[in-house]
Amino acid sequence: MSYYEDRWGVVYVPKAGVSNSLKRWEQIREYLEFRKVKYDMVQPEGEGSIEQITRMLIDSGHQTIVIVGGDEALNDAINAIMFSPREIRQNLTLGIVPNGIGNDFANFWGLEVDNYKKAIHSIIERRTKKIDVGYCSFQDNGTETVRYFLMAVNIGLGAQAIRLSDICKRFGKKNPAYIVAIFSLFKERKQYKMRIKVNSEEINDKIMTICIGNSRGYGMTPSAVPYNGWLDLSVVYRPKFWQTIRGLYMILHNQFLNHEQVRPYRTKQVEILQADGTLTCIDGRTLNHTFPLKVSLEPAVINFIIP
Repeated sequence: MSYYEDRWGVVYVPKAGVSNSLKRWEQIREYLEFRKVKYDMVQPEGEGSIEQITRMLIDSGHQTIVIVGGDEALNDAINAIMFSPREIRQNLTLGIVPNGIGNDFANFWGLEVDNYKKAIHSIIERRTKKIDVGYCSFQDNGTETVRYFLMAVNIGLGAQAIRLSDICKRFGKKNPAYIVAIFSLFKERKQYKMRIKVNSEEINDKIMTICIGNSRGYGMTPSAVPYNGWLDLSVVYRPKFWQTIRGLYMILHNQFLNHEQVRPYRTKQVEILQADGTLTCIDGRTLNHTFPLKVSLEPAVINFIIP
């Protein structure tokens, strides 16, 4: 066994918009030492460095990667892991201590940002589950590109709401930042010309938003789970204003698929051939690309530590 194999490679990503991030790390560090955890911690210096740091930890021989961060940081780590050679990747284990402005994937597993001790205890216990990873393939400035994701791809109004919510949270707004953001956009209820291929069907229509979920997808794919080998797709048409109010309630209560303007699908692959003037978010981060966009998944490919 190499020196690093039994040590955690910890990527600490300070929570955006929080002034006491050093205090937060001191609390985590003290608990790690109390539990006698061997680890090496690296803190990213800027956006884009999380993926590089994760690769560095993997290359140095760390087999347990722990992200102390949110959904976007976790997305960077997943991309670093997925682009590693298969023989290395299959020996890696990924854990999460939620510490971001968005922690939806951690919340899916019952991990809360205020309870870092529970997350660390879970990693020590090392109960793992093979989980699926979704991916998008697209053209980026003429280059064929792949980007992996754990949660969801949002296109249209939903992506705009996620971006606006992110801004709200960064400026210190409390919940329900996402609901306020999405309400302001749903009041406008802009439609986009989209052409989508899913299963044996081709949809060619004006659509408000779509969500392709590997997990709950911010409430828009509430039945999606990252361990069944399927993607869930919600196609959302423009509702009347009163239907919008009810739709927001249904998102909060995991009933979104029952809304009359939502068409749900379960699939292995989705192709978005056209989506004029839309914004695309992948795990909460804006994706720069041109259509067509193909979304699929690799089943049971990541060793993920669960509570």
